[in-house]
Amino acid sequence: MFTRVVRLESAQQVANVVARRFMQKTTELLGSREEVHVCLTGGGTADLVYERFADLSAEAKLDLGRLHLWWGDERFVAATDPDRNSLQAISRLGRTLPIQSARIHMMAARDGRADPHDSASEYAAELGKTRFDLTFLGMGPDGHVASIFPGHPSFESTSRSVIGVTDSPKPPSERISLTIPTLNRSEEIWFIVTGTGKADALLRALGGDKTLPASHAHGQQATYWFIDDAAASKLPPRYVCPL
Repeated sequence: MFTRVVRLESAQQVANVVARRFMQKTTELLGSREEVHVCLTGGGTADLVYERFADLSAEAKLDLGRLHLWWGDERFVAATDPDRNSLQAISRLGRTLPIQSARIHMMAARDGRADPHDSASEYAAELGKTRFDLTFLGMGPDGHVASIFPGHPSFESTSRSVIGVTDSPKPPSERISLTIPTLNRSEEIWFIVTGTGKADALLRALGGDKTLPASHAHGQQATYWFIDDAAASKLPPRYVCPL
């Protein structure tokens, strides 16, 4: 298991590089496995990745019929709410890709459910023992990943694979999230971190500050941090590796 930090000039460059590597990785995995499971994240830069990936995959005529899409967390809102991470991702991926609905595993919305714990239980049952080939993660300025926040009950140790989150420090207050142990079932984790607002948390997470959820997320084989110059502004040179 290794960790590598890849620094690029801008958020757009991060998106372009990650999208190309995502296509290369997906092509490689589809060539050796019957099914491929990828866990997605939300966020502006991640959405740029999905948009570029869709274009590149369409140009390459990549068959994604065996690609399963999952999500690391979701806002507990109505199914049609545009703030849902899954809707934002699919609106970009689905522009040019014939992704099959049976392989799109969205977390259940608020509609007809009492609370996010109901949605979490449903997703845990659907997820089962699935292990992700690749997981994308963002990181907040406070060092949170998915909907696991520092100093919050969501960060407490649990045997559950998926949790309902209430009283979230980031709106909306109700969410659903995979837990750290579930995220860490991934062969590889790719962090996407951009912007000056993440600089302090990035330094602390890479330095092993265990009060931050981000420092606990590691792929079984590899962990990559794709960062821009703004997010890397407080990092010493030793953290940055060539692409």
